[in-house]
Amino acid sequence: MKKLVSVFVLSAAFCLSVSAQGILDKLGSLGNVITNAAGVVYSAPVSLNGTYAYNGVAVSATSSEGGILTNLAGSAATSALETKADGYLSKVGIKPGVLSFTFNSADNSFTLNVAGISVPGTYKVSDGEKTVSLVFGKKFQYLSMTGSLESSLGNVKMVFPVNKAMALIKKVASTLGQASSELGSLTKLADGYDNFRLGFKMSK
Repeated sequence: MKKLVSVFVLSAAFCLSVSAQGILDKLGSLGNVITNAAGVVYSAPVSLNGTYAYNGVAVSATSSEGGILTNLAGSAATSALETKADGYLSKVGIKPGVLSFTFNSADNSFTLNVAGISVPGTYKVSDGEKTVSLVFGKKFQYLSMTGSLESSLGNVKMVFPVNKAMALIKKVASTLGQASSELGSLTKLADGYDNFRLGFKMSK
């Protein structure tokens, strides 16, 4: 009898575990951390699928002063850098309402929409390291770039090494019929910072 009860308890626990995992899988795109009653923490995988509209520039940087390396994420310094970068990009027409990315997780393809002009490519997301790799097609001369990815509740932030980000930004500016020389000041933002990265804030 005790054996039958044990088997029943184990079976019930397994079913509950499977059901819970199924629910977590459904919530995968939320990118949130979920804790169950037993204190077990699940981290939903980063996912890209659907259309994301460009909201503004994203900046990631560290500063080294007095031999101490400081991450500037979420600081006033980062906000000031993003405000300056937004100003430079707006001069060449790169602003909210002009850009969007559409990702298709079924075949790992994406389309960058630039003022009605479609630029195709392929992408890959690494859940473990939370990175994203973009490879554009012939229209953007097969530009490839790998950067950091953050995703939460439909909001996405992608940041790339500044040289790769600038290569993409210049191609977008050219697609918009704007001179990339206007962007000279943008690269100077990296002066004095370590591991300076530049990218996009987007939302569904």
